[in-house]
Amino acid sequence: MATATLFILLFACMFMGMPIAIALGFSSVSTILLFSNDSVASIALKLFEATSEHYTLMAIPFFILSSAFLSTGGVARRLIDFAIDTVGHVKGGLAMASVMACMLFAAVSGSSPATVAAIGTIVIAGMVRSGYPQSFAAGVITTSGTLGILIPPSIVMLVYAAATEVSASRMFMAGFIPGLMMGGLLMLAIYIVARIKNLPAQPFPGFGALSRSFIIAMGGLMLIVIVLGSIYGGIASPTEAAAAAAVYAYLVSVMGYRDIGPLKGIPWRKEGENPGSVLVRNSYQILLAFPRTIWCKDVQKVILDAAKVSMMLLFIIANAMLFAHVLTTERIPHAIAEVIIDWGLPAWGFLIVVNILLLIAGNFMEPSAILLIMAPILFPIATQLGIDPIHLGIIMVVNMEIGMLTPPVGLNLFVTAGITGQNMIWVIRSVLPWLVLMLFFLLLITYIPQISLFLPEYIDHLKGY
Repeated sequence: MATATLFILLFACMFMGMPIAIALGFSSVSTILLFSNDSVASIALKLFEATSEHYTLMAIPFFILSSAFLSTGGVARRLIDFAIDTVGHVKGGLAMASVMACMLFAAVSGSSPATVAAIGTIVIAGMVRSGYPQSFAAGVITTSGTLGILIPPSIVMLVYAAATEVSASRMFMAGFIPGLMMGGLLMLAIYIVARIKNLPAQPFPGFGALSRSFIIAMGGLMLIVIVLGSIYGGIASPTEAAAAAAVYAYLVSVMGYRDIGPLKGIPWRKEGENPGSVLVRNSYQILLAFPRTIWCKDVQKVILDAAKVSMMLLFIIANAMLFAHVLTTERIPHAIAEVIIDWGLPAWGFLIVVNILLLIAGNFMEPSAILLIMAPILFPIATQLGIDPIHLGIIMVVNMEIGMLTPPVGLNLFVTAGITGQNMIWVIRSVLPWLVLMLFFLLLITYIPQISLFLPEYIDHLKGY
């Protein structure tokens, strides 16, 4: 009876259009009060413990803050310039450069909608001016933006790690090769389409221009080295790396690129100025401006926006973990595991069921909520069938990628619709060909575990585990 009440209330609230966090919390609290001996105080305690006991979750606000600084500043534009100089001279090179820029920005932001917004705002209009069909440009950016939750550091991976208590570092390692592989598949598909449709190519700018754009983009690219290098090298935990990323993103945006803050628009070097004067002048400017950045409206707005997003996401996580607590108390995951094992499903058959469930859920729910609800149910079944938890996590993340592209709740679709000014039907049509490629990629990830497991196992071997 308790199980039926839990799910009936959840789906009834969602059907009425209630926000997912409220629906999860209301159904969980109602079930506890009706069928459990727990007090209201224990519910409040559980909500507090949901976010305070999981050290990994502390990384989420830091990654959101670093993403906010980089999205506000000109990091995206500099990454795009570098990507265009690198592959823009190939047939369809501007579209391929857009994918490359999305991969790079995904590795510094950890967010899929942020990647689409930051890169798409600049690139879609540029592709159209260069002779690409707008629907083609929109489809490429919307799909490439999903790499934000697959290429580490990924907020969705942190949520999965917190829900299942697997290593966040291993999840980041496992997502690295699939992320590069997905980007490579998109670039290959673009090249084939470009050959067929005779899409334009940019002239090669020369190695001098390529070197300059690389040096200019280094401010953003170094964040990848700092975060992933410190995690993979065992120097810092994901949470510590996230804190370092937030500080670095602030310094790059305010002091380095000077896109926001009191130094905005002030050049590093004036014409004819000697290196010694450049060093002295900039040192003095930075020392003078540093205290003022605390009260700077630009910086305050970035911090406030990041705080709003963090609170919203952590509120969803807290309510979803309360929901997972009720599931565990009612032994629902164990009951489902016993039923599936009694069916005699092999591991490959179970993974088909997992993909179907997650693809359906991705149409109606936000990725973090899906993971927090489904992971406690699927995790024990997968372990009993001998499926590696890290492999299961990457499968779930790729399903969440596809969910970002499917209506009615696909976040990337809404972002692209806002950028292009087109309606949702038009955006969905532009994404459909790329959605087929994503489903093919999901099959590869599902049934070739070593794509996900090679890097974490190799690094464990190097460490002597």
